[in-house]
Amino acid sequence: MTVKELMSSSVCFVKPDAPLQQAAALMKQYDIGFIPICDNNGGLLGAVTDRDLITRADFERSQPSLTPVSMLMSSDLITISPDMDIHEATCIFSRGKVRRLPVVENGRLVGILTLNDLAKKRLYLAEVGDIMGAMTR
Repeated sequence: MTVKELMSSSVCFVKPDAPLQQAAALMKQYDIGFIPICDNNGGLLGAVTDRDLITRADFERSQPSLTPVSMLMSSDLITISPDMDIHEATCIFSRGKVRRLPVVENGRLVGILTLNDLAKKRLYLAEVGDIMGAMTR
């Protein structure tokens, strides 16, 4: 099985100049905790998580409607290919201690693979358990 068979391909994203408030609103609207930051061509530049908004944004002193997501985004993301074998992707989750992997093809964001995507397929429950265990070590 390949990544493209399990990944979510309908991914919302924002541009680097989008305000933090917009990213937070999208997270709430779609019940997600990860917003990719892309350029005009869909090239992945970084991402902001719900944890970033809580731990790194000072909402009391900043102006979330004016502060661009680029001020908080992480740009050193681990990415995978849609044609990658799903077992290889599970190893990357574990080694990188991440919960989400952006899927990039020809320099463009084409999807997101999450631990939840793996857990939905009962075949991969053991791998998800192993990954979660590795994250706590």
